[in-house]
Amino acid sequence: MKLIVIAGPPSAGKTAVVRQIVRNLRATAAIAYLKIDVVRAFEDEELKEEFGIPARKVYSGDLCPDHAGIMVMRDAIAWAAGEGADILIVESAGLCLRCSPYLTQSLGIVVISAVSGTHAPLKMGPMIALADVAVVTRIDLVSQAEKEVFRERILEVAPGIEIVETNALQGTGMRYLIRRIEEAGEIEDEETIEVRGVPPLGVCTICVGKREIGWQRHFGVVRKLDGADWIFRGE
Repeated sequence: MKLIVIAGPPSAGKTAVVRQIVRNLRATAAIAYLKIDVVRAFEDEELKEEFGIPARKVYSGDLCPDHAGIMVMRDAIAWAAGEGADILIVESAGLCLRCSPYLTQSLGIVVISAVSGTHAPLKMGPMIALADVAVVTRIDLVSQAEKEVFRERILEVAPGIEIVETNALQGTGMRYLIRRIEEAGEIEDEETIEVRGVPPLGVCTICVGKREIGWQRHFGVVRKLDGADWIFRGE
């Protein structure tokens, strides 16, 4: 199974990109979708109704959504495998610019809107720097000069990143991203999946540097995929 992790600031067009991925790949691959958000989310219901794919969501509540994603990822992989998925797409709310939700053995995609300002990529840190592909949306709303400046700002943060420019609602420019996903590797050993980079110093086990996925590997306030409430592990 392939693991695709999609992040980006609010209203960047992440779900529009997911729709294009599902629309282009569902004929050749079974896809499962997990949405991680803070308070409310409806994308899972919409995608399930529109495409008939298994989809679910997790609310992070008081916890950073990127951290919540790490907590439930082991359960999510098992769930998607149980659904017979060839591809698991995880869409994170991506609200914490200090962190990144991308994992080893995954394809990391950051979605950022061209109308967010030419300096926006410089403010996003690891969310761009640790991604494999940057999808720039709403390119039809900016000039060619603005697109070129925006591209240079992204490359300033992540010199080796691949960039796809698109109007995600219409799907223009998505051919390269679809091919990139088709060429992506599968999970080799979920026991060795880790967070890319080093999480920032903080108060939870993820913030202080534990990189293993799954609530079973963490202490303090944790979350199970099937649990409605946060639970506490440890003394």
